Amino acid sequence: MFNRLKCVLFFYLITVQLIYAAEWSGQLGIESRIFTETAAFSGQKGNSSSVFFQPEFYYESETGKDSFTFVPFMRLDQTDNQRSHADIRELTWVKVQDDLEWRVGIRKVFWGVTEAQHLVDIINQTDTVENPDGEDKLGQPMVNLSYITDIGTFDAFILPYFRERTFVGKKGRLRSQPYVDTTTTFYESVDKEKHIDYALRWAHSIDEWDIGLSYFNGTSRTPRFIVGINSSGDTVFNPYYDLIEQIGLDVQATFNNWLWKLEAIHLDGIGGSGASNFTALTGGLEYTFYSVIGEATDIGLVIEYLYDDRGVTIASPFQNDVMFGMRFNLNDEQSSEALVGIIKDIELDSTLYFIEASRRLSENFKIVIEARQYISIPVNDILYAYLKDDYIQVELSYYF
Repeated sequence: MFNRLKCVLFFYLITVQLIYAAEWSGQLGIESRIFTETAAFSGQKGNSSSVFFQPEFYYESETGKDSFTFVPFMRLDQTDNQRSHADIRELTWVKVQDDLEWRVGIRKVFWGVTEAQHLVDIINQTDTVENPDGEDKLGQPMVNLSYITDIGTFDAFILPYFRERTFVGKKGRLRSQPYVDTTTTFYESVDKEKHIDYALRWAHSIDEWDIGLSYFNGTSRTPRFIVGINSSGDTVFNPYYDLIEQIGLDVQATFNNWLWKLEAIHLDGIGGSGASNFTALTGGLEYTFYSVIGEATDIGLVIEYLYDDRGVTIASPFQNDVMFGMRFNLNDEQSSEALVGIIKDIELDSTLYFIEASRRLSENFKIVIEARQYISIPVNDILYAYLKDDYIQVELSYYF
């Protein structure tokens, strides 16, 4: 009994020490989406509001060689129960040993350099209920070893568990038609979500050039879809996840005011699926005019070309498109910035306009405004389902 009390007291003291030695931060916010038109499909709701919470716990040992990070995420949406969800974005232990770094747990890993889309970014699953731009990701269980050398950083990843993509529900806006029903999901692998994936990456900076070369082998993060009938009698899309191999290249070069960017992938379906053998790329330029307004504001001009040799598919609407954008950075105390752009399909003439802007209101509060408008979308374009989903989104966050 006395030994048990000593153990309890020991773990209590360790826990208290960790709590007081750790750094606490996070984000608490409210979000509202205002749609400019009536919903296109039966069952869809109109405007929606939600609240979200993302705290962060970070601890670093006195030697600086060990650290621990925990970042949970929660959202509660008033209209779409599929958008009300929780996730562990990070739960990671990092160990630094000379030229080696071990990372074990749940993490988010980002690869990519282009603006319109990130083709090479394949480690984490996309959290599409958060935002249709594909920037939000689910936490991925992994073991990651980094070896840092004079000729670049070599990374190896073992990914022991697969995360299914999230999709907007029947009541939600910005969804496909038919909507995606994730209660029935198909896999090429007999191990399903327990299939062990792995990835390799080499990254290096040579003068003005930043280069990354990657290889992935495992379950595709992007599903294709099988038409089915669910238990309610609705015609739905059921996700099917192929086994794939993907080779990726990302390059960024900086020459004074110029940025040159390229992302390219070649993907092969291991099972021989014709739906998963293709080449795609996104590349372009960005030129920045510094201190053009009041000797403070920077304005960047962005142009990118998006290509996918599959043509128009439900997996990607960008098969022969061009993106034009203007980036504004006021360089003020409020960190005000904005990106205004257009993505236009060269063949189908469909057009997507977008605005992303943010500004700190005080030391702890920040406002983010996004807007999207879909114009002249033909019926054979996957974006046709969004034709009546033009929206303005306002997000107010408190940072602590």
